[in-house]
Amino acid sequence: MLYSNEYITFNYEEAGAGMPMLIIHGNGPDHRMMTACMEPVFTPDDGIRRIYVDLPGMGQSPAADWISSSDDMLKAVSLMVEALIPGEHFAVAGESYGGYLARGLVKEYGPLIEGVFLLCPCIIADSDKRDLPSYEVAFSDPKLLEELSAGEREEFTANCVVQNRQVWTRFQEEIMSGLNLADEGFMQNLRANGGYPFTFDVDDIPPFDKPSLILTGRQDSVVGYKDAWRLMDTYRHATFAAVDRAGHNLQLEQVELFNSLVREWLNRLG
Repeated sequence: MLYSNEYITFNYEEAGAGMPMLIIHGNGPDHRMMTACMEPVFTPDDGIRRIYVDLPGMGQSPAADWISSSDDMLKAVSLMVEALIPGEHFAVAGESYGGYLARGLVKEYGPLIEGVFLLCPCIIADSDKRDLPSYEVAFSDPKLLEELSAGEREEFTANCVVQNRQVWTRFQEEIMSGLNLADEGFMQNLRANGGYPFTFDVDDIPPFDKPSLILTGRQDSVVGYKDAWRLMDTYRHATFAAVDRAGHNLQLEQVELFNSLVREWLNRLG
């Protein structure tokens, strides 16, 4: 569905009914990376209205000239909240950059937010300041990699540490499909302006006592796992996991653990 007003135009999809949950993908892909991993976990009894958005410049949401920083992107997401769930209590889930934005929503809408799920979250926007593990492949299928084009192989092996056919199929359908639609110029401009980090301390908030889940990949060489631990004192009812044999695409590489831990969070949320 496409929503448009004088300030913003964005694409989104919905599923279920009940308490809203805004679900935000990472930088580059689109909402399909989240619908594919999240929807199998929900049941009709959860009573949750899932709202999957495409961030501006990604998926079917057009870029906007006024967005040139993460502060602006957070404003865009806030406009989505005001358009779709104004004044309502809601939960929020975000992956990577979407997790960065989700923490911005907690700062802005704290009393209205009933729970938070951060998947491989970007904690420190400046990549040079992140505490990252070295890149380490847990499993690789040489025959599969030989079948891929050079471009496909480069994209797949950049972040995936479990490189088998099952992960490749999902990576292609859920992540690369969105990457192919992204407005590269817009995304590069977002970083080039030096506005990728928020201009404020996003974690300078009162202790957050609602159900939370922070899932990180032990081999995630993009955002790491150590930096996320610093959130534990603020998100006081957070389950934290650094999952082995998982990189930045944990939801593809450790499906059973992902499903179990998200399901447990949903139970606490309910």
